[in-house]
Amino acid sequence: MSIPSETSLVLPVTPAFVERRIHFIRGQKVMLTIDLAELYQVEPRALIQAVKRNAERFPDDFMFQLNLNEAVSLKSQFVISKTGRGGRRHFQYAFTELGVAMLSSVLKSERAIQMNVFIMRAFMKLRELLTTHKELADKIQELEKEQKKQGNDVRDITIALNKLLEEKRNLRSAIGFEVNK
Repeated sequence: MSIPSETSLVLPVTPAFVERRIHFIRGQKVMLTIDLAELYQVEPRALIQAVKRNAERFPDDFMFQLNLNEAVSLKSQFVISKTGRGGRRHFQYAFTELGVAMLSSVLKSERAIQMNVFIMRAFMKLRELLTTHKELADKIQELEKEQKKQGNDVRDITIALNKLLEEKRNLRSAIGFEVNK
């Protein structure tokens, strides 16, 4: 009997598939209830019920409920709501990386365990990408400073050369004869 792999999931899940469901809200990487429910293949209300039954496991730094502005912003990003997602009476919950990790202890299905491993890897990959981007941004900023300094040096040299050329033009002797008085 073979060990099930990540590719044996019913839903075709790839790292990119999971990464597209990670959002930046309130300066944190989070996943929304609807996306987690889709990945775990449970109803969103069942996921929230499991979380509420274990509320002590989900402090504010593990999950939070979206406010009106955040919900409107996300809705405008998605443009068209998916079938079965309309008519919400409550704002979605956003789970931080710690909250997603805690979900594995609340949702105890094989699917939840497999998806949790997959999601944790996606969060880790994003963290690595952000670190790489920060390093690149720092290098670009350093290059911009150096370029600005070199630009100032070139400007100073150009000004000095223009002054020298102007002085040389003024020192040229006039054509013709000069009468001494």
